[in-house]
Amino acid sequence: MNRVALAFSGGLDTTVCVPLLEEEYGYDDVIGVTVDVGQPESEFEEAAETAEALDLEHYVVDARDEFADLCFDSVRANATYQGYPLGTALARPVIASKILEVAEEHDCTGIAHGCTGKGNDQLRFEAIWRDSDLEVIAPIRELGLTREWENEYAEKKELPVEGGGGGKWSVDTNLWSRSVEGSELEDPSYVPGEEIYEWTTAPAGETETIEIEFEEGYPVAVDGEAMAPVELIEYLNELAGAYGVGRTDSMEDRMLGLKVRENYEHPAATTLLNAHEALEGLVLTQEEREFKQGIDAKWSKKGYEGLVDAPLVGALEAFIDETQSRVTGTVTVRFEGGQARAVGRDSEYAAYSAEHASFNTEAVGKIAQEDATGVAKYHGFQRRLANESIAALEDDDEPVSLATDGGESETDGAE
Repeated sequence: MNRVALAFSGGLDTTVCVPLLEEEYGYDDVIGVTVDVGQPESEFEEAAETAEALDLEHYVVDARDEFADLCFDSVRANATYQGYPLGTALARPVIASKILEVAEEHDCTGIAHGCTGKGNDQLRFEAIWRDSDLEVIAPIRELGLTREWENEYAEKKELPVEGGGGGKWSVDTNLWSRSVEGSELEDPSYVPGEEIYEWTTAPAGETETIEIEFEEGYPVAVDGEAMAPVELIEYLNELAGAYGVGRTDSMEDRMLGLKVRENYEHPAATTLLNAHEALEGLVLTQEEREFKQGIDAKWSKKGYEGLVDAPLVGALEAFIDETQSRVTGTVTVRFEGGQARAVGRDSEYAAYSAEHASFNTEAVGKIAQEDATGVAKYHGFQRRLANESIAALEDDDEPVSLATDGGESETDGAE
């Protein structure tokens, strides 16, 4: 049988893909696959109801643990893209891999998604799928479909969708982040109201302080209570979100070159990234911190591209693993004014001595303060030489008045 597996959400795009894969691509059988990376329960209910109405064979795969592990890998890499934590980008390779597993288990000859040709997700899905021998199909992109056409087609076919599937905004939710785009948000000058937010409340005057424990760069406990990754993320999303932590309004540069306006909520991600970076600041040397910034930037870029399994990422993680062996300790974080600020940190691996740094101690171990005099004299020495040379040349370089024929004028040198 000629069978295709479809990444299925139950929304407008993936719903119209079901008959299109049969009518336009000649598939005898379509199966839908929904992957759980922390979406709201209502989304699974919608997918199940739509699949039943379509008489679609439908599978749900739980990948929350795998996704949470990847999110914690991103914490160790301080992973952000243009100022916001990676969320959707990290989820897509996990989702794509699970759909591919289902497709291969059910002897599919094709695998499909409902992405347009304008976004990043098409690239992230297909980067995984094109490792297989399955035919990759993208009906929305390949047929050049618009939302207007899809709505008309759904009405004509009496498909179980309501006005474009799900409200005014285009929303993507997983454990790590919630993204909101579309409608008025496509206007960069539009100022959104509180109605676009679900995970965060408007920052107020209340504050709260918590302690986060890390082991080798991985978050493992909050206020002394050990938690598994999924539980810890969900707990911090609720707690930090109540203080307005983790809102980003971004003009994002997509991989295809389009610039889009995105709004994000990421309370747990913001909290953990801030805490982790604070702990790195305590235990890593200056050289390690500076060099790791470049490593983290490369990891983040590959994460944004959905290429977390690239050989380069493995090489980057070898360095990250080495540095994280000492990123063990606790960080005190205060939620205040929509921020998650590190206000204390402690580790047995601290590359720091309070005694040495104190203004109340005379020496730095065996180093006397006056030993710094020689260093101070040398500091900026080349700058002083260069500035002296420049000043001397400028003093000697007096302007000369030239005749129109290029020679000196008759008044040159005259008194």
